[in-house]
Amino acid sequence: MAVREALLTLLGMGPAYGFALHGGLAERTGGRRAVNVGQSYATLERATKAGLIAPAGATEDGLPLHGLTDNGETVVAGWLSGADAPGADPWDESLDRVLIAASLPAVPLSPVLAAERERWLARLTAANELAASESAAAEPAEPDASPGARLRRLAAAADAARARAALTWLDEVEAAQASAELAFAPSDVRPKRGRRRSAQPSASA
Repeated sequence: MAVREALLTLLGMGPAYGFALHGGLAERTGGRRAVNVGQSYATLERATKAGLIAPAGATEDGLPLHGLTDNGETVVAGWLSGADAPGADPWDESLDRVLIAASLPAVPLSPVLAAERERWLARLTAANELAASESAAAEPAEPDASPGARLRRLAAAADAARARAALTWLDEVEAAQASAELAFAPSDVRPKRGRRRSAQPSASA
């Protein structure tokens, strides 16, 4: 999962504190994604140093709020349009991106689904073409292809199967969105845990 991009996307709803953002990752991906809370806080700190997040005040009880900068909004727009994080798995990125987008009231889901379909159709075409070329190269000269050639065809078949599964799932998301609203506003219920600003030591400490 592109944790940074997902956290930034959640901040598109407005300023929020770290633990609320951390909990939002799991909640808005249907429970399929849960990262260590330390990773969430470290990611927010790195994003702040990179100029993607800026301090946005604090809650009444002292939890520091984070807000998106213009550069952060640019990163969010790129991720929602399909820019995967370096080294990220396309399947995981697609599922996380679509689920998060579907859960956010201010994000239009249709363009996200259309862009995902386009990418997965391209992956399906590429996988089918690779499998066909491997078969065509092996069959005329040697009906019993080498193990390496057979494995390459199987790998291409796996890529094609995953692309078909992704396309089927995108259809399911669209049908679900048509039958019932998937988006929801942030909860007003305060999580039980949060990182508060350090208090000044008392005189008796």
